[in-house]
Amino acid sequence: MDKLVINLSPLLLLIIFMYFFFIKPQKKREKETEMMRKTVQVGDEIITIGGICGKVVRTKEESIVIQVGADKVKFEIMRWSVSSVVNRDAVADAKKESEKKEDEPAPKKSLPKKMKKASDKKEEESVAPTADAETTATDNEGEKADSEA
Repeated sequence: MDKLVINLSPLLLLIIFMYFFFIKPQKKREKETEMMRKTVQVGDEIITIGGICGKVVRTKEESIVIQVGADKVKFEIMRWSVSSVVNRDAVADAKKESEKKEDEPAPKKSLPKKMKKASDKKEEESVAPTADAETTATDNEGEKADSEA
């Protein structure tokens, strides 16, 4: 009898381990998912298992009507196809954060070294013609004064 208990004890420990670390957490996740699908309300933004994002317009017992896209296309999906509900509070927080970022001045962008050299050359060229024009103007005045004398 002792040998039987000793031989079966690793198997029993493995079964207990599997129950507490694999089966029980899986059942807990399934229960949470089912609860989330049952509590979907009008106005919630959802993501389906196919990756479609939309806003709930109407709920029925086994299905949901969602509104998708800029054209506001409406179509009906089954409740079991809801992958996740996007929290309305999270969406509002994200909008507030984006508004705050828009209010802040944008950081000054720096150019790579090659681009800086090219822009410096362009600036010198734009400055140089005005300097050349001044020198040619003074040269022309000097020539006029020489020819008059």
